[in-house]
Amino acid sequence: MVAKQLSVFVENRQGRLGEVLKVLKENGISILSLSLADTTEFGLLRLIVNNPSLGKDKLAEDGFSTMLSDVIILKIDHEVGSLQKLLQMLSENNVNIEYMYGLSIDGDEASVVLKTSNLEKTDEVLNKNGVKTLSYEDIK
Repeated sequence: MVAKQLSVFVENRQGRLGEVLKVLKENGISILSLSLADTTEFGLLRLIVNNPSLGKDKLAEDGFSTMLSDVIILKIDHEVGSLQKLLQMLSENNVNIEYMYGLSIDGDEASVVLKTSNLEKTDEVLNKNGVKTLSYEDIK
């Protein structure tokens, strides 16, 4: 099951991240997960939000460079080796992980967001192997 991720390019300067979050707050957009990577000049903020299209539009109106990407959100048993087992399964099916980040831990399972080289194939492999993927409704 594919979900939309909102990505925002943010200048690496004091207060700029707060400006992004202010736009989201003022438009009733709730952050479900985020990842921020930085360089000396800019950061890449990846977000799972309750309304990615609205978030993209409102941030663009405010001068931010944004884009929507397809990702997969899935549940993994919270046991030693579970993530490695999942990654091995994808590798054996010629799926490359471009990036991933954690969502949260909920009881006996952890959730992760995956961006792969082939989301359709990833979804197929995960479903075939009984890995639970999540929709926005599941994580709200």
